[in-house]
Amino acid sequence: MKSILKSIVALATAAVALPALAALNVFACEPEWGALAQELGGDKVSVHSATTALQDAHRIEARPSLIARVRSADLVICSGSDLEVGWMPLLLTQAGNARIQPGSAGFLEASQYVARLEIPKVIDRSLGDIHPGGNPHIHLDPRNIARVADALAERLVQLDPGNADTYKTRAASFQERWRTAVQRWEQQAARLRGASIVVYHRDMSYLINWLGLREAGSLEPKPGIPPTPSHLAEIVERMRREPAKAIVYSAYNDPRAAQFLSERARIPAVMLPFTVGGSDRARDLFGLFDDTLARLLATVK
Repeated sequence: MKSILKSIVALATAAVALPALAALNVFACEPEWGALAQELGGDKVSVHSATTALQDAHRIEARPSLIARVRSADLVICSGSDLEVGWMPLLLTQAGNARIQPGSAGFLEASQYVARLEIPKVIDRSLGDIHPGGNPHIHLDPRNIARVADALAERLVQLDPGNADTYKTRAASFQERWRTAVQRWEQQAARLRGASIVVYHRDMSYLINWLGLREAGSLEPKPGIPPTPSHLAEIVERMRREPAKAIVYSAYNDPRAAQFLSERARIPAVMLPFTVGGSDRARDLFGLFDDTLARLLATVK
């Protein structure tokens, strides 16, 4: 009898010592939304990001491993506005998970909560990779992150009301820290206002709009179309007449076109992390903007 009692006590003690299982499985299409979900959910969520900062979120393979992740997800959060149109619909169909289908509480499209830029008046594939709902790369304006955070916190509470107090507390803490950081970033970036940059792809539009930068050209002749020698030659000539401060490209871009232009136009080529994980410093959302601004500010000294 004593041995049985000891076993029961040991099992009870072990159960208490085990960490609590996460209440919600969150599938994030992009690293920035995975990082935001972790900020708001803490140990109440288990987060998986479908992509990394070194991948182009337009072009992802709907692998069986991702289907399995979606099948077990309680919440899917994506940028939306057709950014993931080439792969996410297939994942949703193959997973057969009714909880996370579009229109359900388990599906959150981040771009629906912000004012989107570059909504085209004409939809024509000859114009390149055009997104009918506007530019989907909303996360590089930190004010958009705050808006999505509000929506995400509400959704976490809706899906997991038992941990509502945790989500609300963490959301309030995040928003306070985020407001302070945004004020600091805007003060630091004041001298960037009006500076011109050449971009690789139209994925920096929200950053440009937030900071008051000017886009002086794009390495892609049309959105989604790789740089061509003739187009690069045109930009070289333009930069010789009206030099930009920098040529910026994202961590997932092939740097060769930017380096080509940099060498010939004598303008610095600057890699920006673009999203969480894009550089050693961009380990979370705060580090993403700290590093992005530091790299841009280095071009206007």
